[in-house]
Amino acid sequence: MEAHYPKKYVLYGLLVVCSWVLTLELIFHLSLSSSTAGALDATFLPPPAAEVEDRRQSSSSSSCEGRYVYMVDVPERFNMLKDCVEGSPLFNDIWSWCAITVNGGLGPKIINTGNGSVIPSTGWYSTDQFALEVIFHHRMRRYECLTGDPSAATAVYVPYYPGLDVHPHMCGYNTSVRDGPSQEFLRWLSSQPSWAALGGRDHFIVTGRTTWTFRREPGGPDEWCGNSFLIQPESRNMTALTLESNILHPRDFAVPYPSYFHPSSAAEVAAWQDLARRAPRPLLMAFAGAQRAKGTLAIREKVFDLCEAAVRRRRCGMLDCSHGLEGAITCRTAEKLVNLFASARFCLQPPGDSYTRRSSIDAVVAGCIPVFFHRFSTLRLQYRWHDDDRRRRIRYYVLFNLDDVVSGKVQVEEALSLYTDEQVAAMREEVIRMMPRFLYKDPTAAFEGQMDDAFDIAMDRVMERMRRIKNGERMEWKDDDEEDSSYLVIPCVYLFFCLILACSLINASRSS
Repeated sequence: MEAHYPKKYVLYGLLVVCSWVLTLELIFHLSLSSSTAGALDATFLPPPAAEVEDRRQSSSSSSCEGRYVYMVDVPERFNMLKDCVEGSPLFNDIWSWCAITVNGGLGPKIINTGNGSVIPSTGWYSTDQFALEVIFHHRMRRYECLTGDPSAATAVYVPYYPGLDVHPHMCGYNTSVRDGPSQEFLRWLSSQPSWAALGGRDHFIVTGRTTWTFRREPGGPDEWCGNSFLIQPESRNMTALTLESNILHPRDFAVPYPSYFHPSSAAEVAAWQDLARRAPRPLLMAFAGAQRAKGTLAIREKVFDLCEAAVRRRRCGMLDCSHGLEGAITCRTAEKLVNLFASARFCLQPPGDSYTRRSSIDAVVAGCIPVFFHRFSTLRLQYRWHDDDRRRRIRYYVLFNLDDVVSGKVQVEEALSLYTDEQVAAMREEVIRMMPRFLYKDPTAAFEGQMDDAFDIAMDRVMERMRRIKNGERMEWKDDDEEDSSYLVIPCVYLFFCLILACSLINASRSS
């Protein structure tokens, strides 16, 4: 009987190791699969009830079946844009929210000044990367299936702007200042009749910043930035659309940063795609971004160094955003950025304050092949609803290992030079083909033609998710609404192996 003990203990050890491997594999594969100038219409509230009711009656019941949305009537005290009224001097301040939220959140129109600019004369705006909340709200005001009856709605939209709310006191304020306004709003929201039916699980909200801005854990030092909006009990029940998501969190989903192109017709998009396809691209690569203080982000330093060295050989183009106000204005100038990206084959996208960058979307809109340095930065992993073509045979981006680049093991310029003209053309065509999915239509105009943009795609997926929630399904993971469950194959193999080990252990115990 003694002779069986070593065998039994070996099996115990293997079973423990197997359980750890299975846990790590599940986490890994889940993470990979999540893989008009002038004043803004500052009316914060939804359209009048009569307007909503008329829209519901005029909509085909079959086309809106399962797609009705009730828009919460938010009190004026939570209106972050109440000072943005026509004639306000705030519209002349380029740093105020009033200035950047004109034209339904798109910002001022871009006027083509000539001088070799590739930007067309219509459809382009100086859009701020954090204006998503305003843009989305204006699109929702034109949504064809709005209803004034919450009991008839599949989903409830909450037109509150968490990003604008935290912006004035993002950093350097105590936690009560940063958390107070949003917590007051959540208390009000959870007291509304529309909340009671499902405890907020049929509600969705849009945040114009990354998820990390709203996930500051309680008890952290006051000097930390952001607030705790998304970890409050009420917001944990809602579905949140963010500029970057927590990949493993089941209720926040990334939607693309707004770029500069906001078309009002499908023909306008096709014309730009053709221009991006034919644009001469003398540069191998391009980069726009800022360095971090004292070299705190090694990959940024490396990208700066390699691009600066390649500039002298006319192989790289760069917009340096590092120099305070001057740098910020440079990188807010759409013409400079779009002209640069439209003249390069590859656009370098090292992570910054978080994994994703608005620059990645700007690259796609310019028909420039994005180059990533971390898997969590890729569009497929973050913008899973928008980069969702499983039949794609050609990878449209380049992914380098961050550590290999920083250590010098991989030479970026040399590696990118190995792509042939044919390969680059094929990759660019994929980027151009997917471009509409990352655009936001002009919310102030009736769109001519057929095209699903980033808003349409997000709404389709939100409504699908809400229908399943109302049917009683428990949406425990991001992939609960995915048809493709291939990410489970490897973990299931490990599970099968663990079961065999467990059976062997039982037999060993019996024989001993």
